[in-house]
Amino acid sequence: MKRLAVYCGSATPADPVYIEAARIVGRGLAARNIGLVYGGGRLGLMGAVADACLEAGGEVIGVIPEALVGTEVAHRGCTELHVVPGMHERKRMFTDLSDGFITIPGGVGTMDELWEAISWAQLGYHEKPVGLLNIAGFYDQLVAFNRHMVDVGFIRPQHAGIMIIDESLDGLLEKMACYEPHKSIFQMKAEDL
Repeated sequence: MKRLAVYCGSATPADPVYIEAARIVGRGLAARNIGLVYGGGRLGLMGAVADACLEAGGEVIGVIPEALVGTEVAHRGCTELHVVPGMHERKRMFTDLSDGFITIPGGVGTMDELWEAISWAQLGYHEKPVGLLNIAGFYDQLVAFNRHMVDVGFIRPQHAGIMIIDESLDGLLEKMACYEPHKSIFQMKAEDL
């Protein structure tokens, strides 16, 4: 994996564990010579992951919608900063520029990015690993809900392993490196669905 998209929040929660985790991810990617592709912001976890990666000598590619550049939240210190018209173009560029995805804590936008990456993998728009870094149990309920969707039958058994979960960056990257693409919906016949 040469580059990974990291999805995360632009907020700074009161608990410092989240900012520190973002820094660990940024430094960890740089140490492994893996470029960071992210939302292009300078605030919250976004800024922390980018700054840590840059400080450790890593490549940082930001992708930010025009509307957010105007509010002065763009990170001008990125190796590259791509300004795109909107969110759809942003997420498409994340997919085009990266070899996989890691989601760390965030809010609604982060969830949108995670679920789209999973949905696109399930359908067959990409065959890249989709990782979830469950820092301090932040995603415990999401992991349980994902399992519930599998158990009920809304996620097919062959797609149950798309979301790769771990509590440490090392463990997550190791699992992602071993990811075997599944049979996508585009490859299935109607009777398989």
